[in-house]
Amino acid sequence: MAEEISSPLLSLVKSQGLIDDLQHEEVAAEFKRTGKPVMQILQDFGVLDLDTILQVMADQLASRVVTIREGDLTPDLLQTIPAKTARMYQCLPVGLRDGALQVALVDPFNPGRIDELNFVVKRDLQLVIADPVQVEKAIEKFYPAAGGGALQTSESFSELLKELGEDKEMAREVSAAVATDDKTLMEDLANQAPIVRFVNLVLFQAIQDRASDIHFEPFETDFRIRYRVDGALYEMSPPPKQLALPVISRVKVMANLNISETRLPQDGRMRIRVGGKDYDLRVSVMPTVHGEKIVLRVLDKSNLSASIDKLGLDDDTFRQFKEAIDAPHGLILVTGPTGSGKTTTLYSALNQLNDSAYNIVTVEDPVEFQVPGINQMPVKKEIGLTFANALRSILRQDPDIIMIGEIRDLDTAEIAIRASLTGHLVFSTIHTNDAAGAYTRLVDMGVEPFLVASAIELIIAQRLVRRLCTACARPAPVNRTKLRDTLAILGLDPAGADAVNELMAPVGCDRCRSSGYRGRIGIFEILRPNDELHDLILKRESARVLTKCAREHGMLTLQHSG
Repeated sequence: MAEEISSPLLSLVKSQGLIDDLQHEEVAAEFKRTGKPVMQILQDFGVLDLDTILQVMADQLASRVVTIREGDLTPDLLQTIPAKTARMYQCLPVGLRDGALQVALVDPFNPGRIDELNFVVKRDLQLVIADPVQVEKAIEKFYPAAGGGALQTSESFSELLKELGEDKEMAREVSAAVATDDKTLMEDLANQAPIVRFVNLVLFQAIQDRASDIHFEPFETDFRIRYRVDGALYEMSPPPKQLALPVISRVKVMANLNISETRLPQDGRMRIRVGGKDYDLRVSVMPTVHGEKIVLRVLDKSNLSASIDKLGLDDDTFRQFKEAIDAPHGLILVTGPTGSGKTTTLYSALNQLNDSAYNIVTVEDPVEFQVPGINQMPVKKEIGLTFANALRSILRQDPDIIMIGEIRDLDTAEIAIRASLTGHLVFSTIHTNDAAGAYTRLVDMGVEPFLVASAIELIIAQRLVRRLCTACARPAPVNRTKLRDTLAILGLDPAGADAVNELMAPVGCDRCRSSGYRGRIGIFEILRPNDELHDLILKRESARVLTKCAREHGMLTLQHSG
């Protein structure tokens, strides 16, 4: 499925008989393994040359091949497409022919891109085929990004908001759509050029600002759009209330959701391309009193490609983690709230273990990222495929390593624990505030304490904390009295303040949206069981007692890690 979506070129050359079955499998395997463009892999393997590939694409799209020459890209020609539009759509004007503007795309197999561009640039366009690498290089050279994040698009965003706010005809159409609940009218609104431009601009700006989530929230008198960066929510310039219905309808159209269903929650996915890079967006629609709220989770697969040595673990924590995942069996749990980086930690461990010698199987809700070499099963509750039922099936598939998206109930917990006790290495997550809380949570679910104590090999509690922006952080004087008080509040030794000679303070700049912070880093609490802890678990002691015992044996808490 992912191959068909991500590499239509591979399907095309196979359907035309330009490569045989073996070559198709080799190219597909390389594509899944490295993520390199199929066009480049075909050339690297010596299967097809660039000219042949471009001509095949042109024939398929009823277009023609052009060669990009920098001397032909005059300022007048380049100005036919605004810089922000060229970067957003990854398109390049290359010439004029018969009154139409010829445009080359980095992704020419996106059929809706030219239609959207027609609306945006307000002139007839003609798709031509050129080397995507050259197109991308020309865009980077002639349409350089200015500044960072929101500053790139703020001017056009304001202009577009003003245009939409003054559109009286659209306001009447929105009122009619609300009054009649007409699906056709809602679709027409969602496909209007200004709405298409507005939604694309919101997504572009949020992704450029490294947002992890984008919120569209209708209220009684206003319509709010916010996005989360480094754990904090930022609000965009508020659009007119009348945009709520068409904007939400547009997002639902992009995610292939039922546009006329407004009473029930819906879930979907979409894929967009920003700056030459593909992003998957998980879409969640929820009905509220004043309309539907939509939250888009931005899924950037590059975040999951890191190895465990890139997680930010200190030397001792890294050693314990590495020893645990190299064990032949046992249960490894990652705990923390939503958005604390649990998925990244789990997939980093699986990447470390991903080898043809192991049969690795996961069951997830949903499968957010597809990883080559790992068998992944999505949960489908509507047909009875729960975590527990999926696990029963997985155990009949001769697995070596199992990853369970989350332990939510007794049935799943018991199967996972018994699997870890019968020769399987099992990874999973569970929602608790600290590492020791995972023990008491499983016992509260109804798992026998002796099973919990015997199965768990390692528990990791983690959080993501904001980092100071390296571009603007400045040294600050050390107030030792205040620092001692802070350490005491955190339960740490106040004497540690004496060893601090310099602190850095947030300032704020364009790069970090004047917040003083940019990016996040993980802090970890690692708990490995010992004999004393084992006895306390059998006595059903509280998480507080277990934590105290673990600290006495050298465990660093989240506060200490921070």
